Amino acid sequence: MSTSIRNDVRRNRYTIALDDELAGFADYRLEGSRIVFTRTEVDPARRQSGLAGRLVEYALDDVRTSSALTVVPQCTFVAHFIDEHPDYQELVDRG
Repeated sequence: MSTSIRNDVRRNRYTIALDDELAGFADYRLEGSRIVFTRTEVDPARRQSGLAGRLVEYALDDVRTSSALTVVPQCTFVAHFIDEHPDYQELVDRG
């Protein structure tokens, strides 16, 4: 089974697909120099497979390497992920 994760810039969301079938997404909005993660959702049948964590990790790594944006984790899953992975704290603006 192939997994692909990408930033769908037109829809302001990161997506994760399994064999080209959408399995989850992390929505965001841009506010000046901030990226506000508003919602993360994974297909209920696939929630125990770690897809949400892989998706959020990819999104945060992408923000870190391709922008100077500050992360606002409005989504509780993203906030919890950052709390559990302190190496992402440097990206956060909990304002």
